[in-house]
Amino acid sequence: MEPLGESVCPYCGVGCRLAFEGVKNQVLRVRGVEAAPANLGGICAKGAQLGPTIRTADRLTKPQLRLSRHDAFRSVDWDTALRYAAEIFTNLLHTHGPQAVAFYGSGQLDTQTVYLITKLFKGHLGCNNTDSNSRLCMAAAVAGYRTSLGCDGPPTCYDDIELADLILIMGSNMAEAHPVTFDRIRASKKKRPEQQIVVIDPRRTVTALAADLHLAVAPGGDIALLNALGKILINIGAVDRAFVGDHTRGFEEFRQFLQAQDVNELSAVAGVAPGELFALASRIAEAGSLLSFYCMGLNQSTVGMWKNNSLINLHLLTGQIGKPGAGPFSLTGQPNAMGGREGGLLSHQLPGYRFVEDALHRAELEAFWQRPKGTISQKPGLTAVEMFRALEKGQLKALWIAGTNPAVSLPDLHQVRRALQKAQLVVVQDVYHPTETTRLADVILPVAQWGEKDWTSTNSERMVSYSPKLWDPPGEALPDWQILARFAAALGFEGFNYSDAGQVWDEFIQLTKGRPCDMAGATSERLRDVTSLQWPCPTPDHPGTKRRYLDKVFGTPDGKALFLPRDHREPREVPDHEFPFILTTGRLYTHWHTLTRTAKADKLVKREPGPFVEVNPEDAGQLGVDDGDLLQISSRRGTVQLPARLHTGVLPGMVFLPFHWGDQFCEGNAANYLTISAIGRVAKQPELKFCAVALEKVRSDHPQLTTNHSPLTTHQP
Repeated sequence: MEPLGESVCPYCGVGCRLAFEGVKNQVLRVRGVEAAPANLGGICAKGAQLGPTIRTADRLTKPQLRLSRHDAFRSVDWDTALRYAAEIFTNLLHTHGPQAVAFYGSGQLDTQTVYLITKLFKGHLGCNNTDSNSRLCMAAAVAGYRTSLGCDGPPTCYDDIELADLILIMGSNMAEAHPVTFDRIRASKKKRPEQQIVVIDPRRTVTALAADLHLAVAPGGDIALLNALGKILINIGAVDRAFVGDHTRGFEEFRQFLQAQDVNELSAVAGVAPGELFALASRIAEAGSLLSFYCMGLNQSTVGMWKNNSLINLHLLTGQIGKPGAGPFSLTGQPNAMGGREGGLLSHQLPGYRFVEDALHRAELEAFWQRPKGTISQKPGLTAVEMFRALEKGQLKALWIAGTNPAVSLPDLHQVRRALQKAQLVVVQDVYHPTETTRLADVILPVAQWGEKDWTSTNSERMVSYSPKLWDPPGEALPDWQILARFAAALGFEGFNYSDAGQVWDEFIQLTKGRPCDMAGATSERLRDVTSLQWPCPTPDHPGTKRRYLDKVFGTPDGKALFLPRDHREPREVPDHEFPFILTTGRLYTHWHTLTRTAKADKLVKREPGPFVEVNPEDAGQLGVDDGDLLQISSRRGTVQLPARLHTGVLPGMVFLPFHWGDQFCEGNAANYLTISAIGRVAKQPELKFCAVALEKVRSDHPQLTTNHSPLTTHQP
């Protein structure tokens, strides 16, 4: 074996740096890089099993095209594929205008690609219909930071773990979803037994089992719980009066809002005993530093932004922000979800934390890109769920998809499939084929994945990292950014002729200069040397910034953070006599998103070979269901049948489904055939964590569920 090089892991947002060893482009060993700031040598099972996912039977090696959905795909050259897509795009733009096309991307895309998507669609096509599957994960966190602190971006860093007196984990099963970071918490707790770990989660997860205190909040009861804590903290005198007076606005309105509420009533809504709330409030009051981690459990809700605001309120109340070991720390789900936000991929954004509604921001980008005034629309584009609604209605005609598998990951999959089938053109860039989404495409473009290209990404702690090309991609596969640049040229646009990824990066960071996410000092040359820098990093000699707001100046016009009173709201769909159970969904340690990568690693598949539904034994007893029995789960949108896994870790009246398995592995039984597509008013994030379902035991003579662990492959000439 010989060293093949280092790269950031392509899975979650922790941003682990991994070292690869092997022979002839075959990875035989993966280990964590000890000097890497994100993981300090740590690695999880998924990262360790990247080798089998690189050269597989279903790797795309040539562009694929079909003129009819009834036809088989045929291999074509790049010019043919891109000319075909460009011709249809051009006709649609001339006939229906820029609102007829859209781009749906992912936190899997590197920042170079994100930037070129934004430059092409928003700056040249005049189309703001670009969005990311980060809309399903992080949109509420973005909106929460912006509304409470005036600016997106976590103020914290991983080094705060060892400095925190109290670590509060809410709506995140870190042990399974961000395992390397949770391992660091475990290690910190081992060195400092007095350090407190508190988990707030409806399920008794692996994360909860490691906590000093676990509060099993009722599904949807987060805001009630946080408001109860806020009132108790005020009543016991735990307010940092100096911080609140000097650095915040709206405290008195917030105090009056909480005083009008009853802790016992809030406790009942939250499903947590008042004594437990008082105990947690006391721990918060006594903590010298409070660090909170949160993820999907807070974000995936129609009031996800409000949940984020409510948690940040507690940090402002106690002055637990802008100092070592303290602050609200949103965990990102994908390796470059943060880079997508910085590069302007979300439908309301522009590069450098700018926004399409802001006339000055639009003018700055139009001047930089040398585009006519008024090219960039002031109207935010369609978000993820809205795109697929518009497709089904015929308002959207063409959709370009890259780095994501929406035919598994979006809510209400029956609607998603109808929408894709109605589109005039679906282009999909992917590493593999078939996936549930590529099977519904007209054009499929082969992508060079993480080890086969130079790329740049930003992890959960704002750490910008460079990953070099380690080996050649198979066949004619290209990096995503090159595909977008070639497509722009096919459309007739100039300004997309780049020699390499570094040139794209250096153009992009010019647009961050002076902005909150300033990366002007993190040039491609410097990153190749140091590999990682945290923003803000404004100058070539700047060391990067571990923590934000140390000066207590926030991103609002007057520099003060805002208390935002947020009241409890019922979820959009609540249980009733017809659908009496609550369904929630989530990740497993072994798998990643929609299995397109992890299902290729036999060791991971053996650990979790197929889907299941987790049911409380009390509910199972009333239904006459034993462990392993086939259970039918029905919502107002669909029905699936899955084996039951009895577990006291889920509350009575609640069931849990992992969302990884799609139609390629378990036809018609994906979790998102059940979920609701209701979205929040501001963040537009769907309520994937809560919908009403009914349960019914399937007869023992009914055909049993079968799973296919090896996705179907198609011959490529």
